[in-house]
Amino acid sequence: MEIQGTVYDLLHNKSGEVWTTHPNDSVYDAIRLMGEKNIGALVCVENGEVIGVLSERDYSRKVVLRGRTSRDTLVGEIVSRPAVVANSKDSAESCMKLMLQRRIRHLPVMDDGRLIGLVSMGDLVNWVIRSQHHTIQQLQGFIAGEYPG
Repeated sequence: MEIQGTVYDLLHNKSGEVWTTHPNDSVYDAIRLMGEKNIGALVCVENGEVIGVLSERDYSRKVVLRGRTSRDTLVGEIVSRPAVVANSKDSAESCMKLMLQRRIRHLPVMDDGRLIGLVSMGDLVNWVIRSQHHTIQQLQGFIAGEYPG
């Protein structure tokens, strides 16, 4: 199955806010922000440059399981680097393949060196579901004679 659409299309179906953190922020503050915003990852930005993504998975594996404390650990110590990024013109399908190959769940979107969004695996799965639903509706209409053949 081919996934239709671009990252641009996908981003315009979700809120435009991208939450970020800095390498010198405490992990505690980053995790607190994730909880407040009900999100699973933050883009780590330093001097306007995306350097990585901090996810709940990073926290659980690199802080909790290693017996560290979130108040005494800096984001820069555990953030997944380097950042794997997409462009708004990239296809949704290519993003899904990239995320599966790299075993990541969050993909910052950059255009002209500027962070414009964040795409999650959940966003892509929802996009696929909506695309399939639309295709099914069109096929049902065609079968019922609603569209000229």
